[in-house]
Amino acid sequence: MHQTKLIAFLLSALCCHSYAFAQTETTTPFSTESEEGFVSLFDSESLNGWQGAKNVYYVEDGLLHSVPDQSGNLETINDYSDFVLRFEFRLTSGANNGIGLRVPPGQHAATQGMEIQLIDDSNDFAKKLKPYQTHGSVYGLIPAKQGFLKPVGEWNEQEIRCVGSRVTIITNGMIVVDGDVKKAYAAGPLDDREHPGIERHSGRIALLGHKSEVAFRNIRVKELTSTENEAEPIGE
Repeated sequence: MHQTKLIAFLLSALCCHSYAFAQTETTTPFSTESEEGFVSLFDSESLNGWQGAKNVYYVEDGLLHSVPDQSGNLETINDYSDFVLRFEFRLTSGANNGIGLRVPPGQHAATQGMEIQLIDDSNDFAKKLKPYQTHGSVYGLIPAKQGFLKPVGEWNEQEIRCVGSRVTIITNGMIVVDGDVKKAYAAGPLDDREHPGIERHSGRIALLGHKSEVAFRNIRVKELTSTENEAEPIGE
């Protein structure tokens, strides 16, 4: 009798432990290394720290959303040079957005800075995308490896490392881009456009709304020192 009760107790405790572990796994922010040195860019309550198209973004339930059927860039108020940017995002069907790097205030991100594609590759329209337009690509310059996005409606984790002319993109723990934008441009821009932004040393980080809804959370950045710039990309 006592042995039966003991077994039942142990099974109950094991189930509770498994449930608690599962909860922790689903709520822990993405991290490929220590979060030391990272600073939040989004306070989960307001658009403080951002400027630009504030009418194209809104905050609800602790998330930053882009507004469907409207376009515009939401920019940080500070410039960033070499850095690691981390965030989580959730796509809707057919969603199209982007992350601007070193963008001059109010300028075209993909050419005057650099644009990292944030897009639903599973939608039918994705079949018409060119390789440099797919998710994680440096727009017009470096195509990304595909197949690492989670299904629409699930949260994805993204890390962008920008050091000099080298850009490394990590989607859900997988390196999808690791290349030199100046070398890529010298070989011939894939979109046949000029990209003076690759020569910029600093600029704004921007969210690039393209008439669709995307949700963001846990947006944080770490500015890199000269010593850290020499290190291998995070995630390798």
